[in-house]
Amino acid sequence: MSPEEIQARVLHRDASVLVIDKPAGLAVHAGRAGDDHLGLYLDALRFGLPRSPELAHRLDRDTSGCLVLGRHRRALARLGEIFAQGDAEKVYWAVVVGRPRQDEGLIELPLKKREAKFGWRMEVDERGGLPSATRWRLLGSDGRLSWLECRPLTGRTHQIRAHCAAIGHPLVGDVIYGRGTGTLAGDRLALHARAVTLPFQPKRPPVSVTAPVPDHLRALLSGCGWTEEGIAILAPL
Repeated sequence: MSPEEIQARVLHRDASVLVIDKPAGLAVHAGRAGDDHLGLYLDALRFGLPRSPELAHRLDRDTSGCLVLGRHRRALARLGEIFAQGDAEKVYWAVVVGRPRQDEGLIELPLKKREAKFGWRMEVDERGGLPSATRWRLLGSDGRLSWLECRPLTGRTHQIRAHCAAIGHPLVGDVIYGRGTGTLAGDRLALHARAVTLPFQPKRPPVSVTAPVPDHLRALLSGCGWTEEGIAILAPL
């Protein structure tokens, strides 16, 4: 990744808000020494302002798509309110293993972070978990894999991944929650932050941004009925 490449991934820019198309594989925060991460390129996104933009939320390293940044402190404070209050409308596309019996549904399962010797994960915990809700809709399927639209109504870490796994349909390429299905998509998680809508200024239209389908998901989505026009052809149950 270069500064020029990250600039080319800007989907929306105004005086307060940036939305970029984050590529899969790029972490948003620094990790191990020497690893590539978005923080190395924030200065290239100043576009004339004295300060670099900062993250308003986060995406997992292997999740692609819409990532929102605030261009100054007031913008960050406002974006913080929007995300904290659940006013940001987020749409994700996921490719999961199997086909759900219904065409849509609401997953309401409390999630709690569990530490383990070799890492951590989110688990369903009816007693100690935080309230978590994800609305989903089936967009296409070949019977073996399915293309879902997921709308998280809460903002828990790994929420879509944990919720889909909990109902028996883990995401393709998910080595944490995928129950051995990771090899179906190589080393890439089949999760894409497709769109985000932000009511940034009450008296103006919301900021609404859509990220293009990344190359690494095109074959998977096409197999489930996606076309450039976005039309899904659902296989019969």
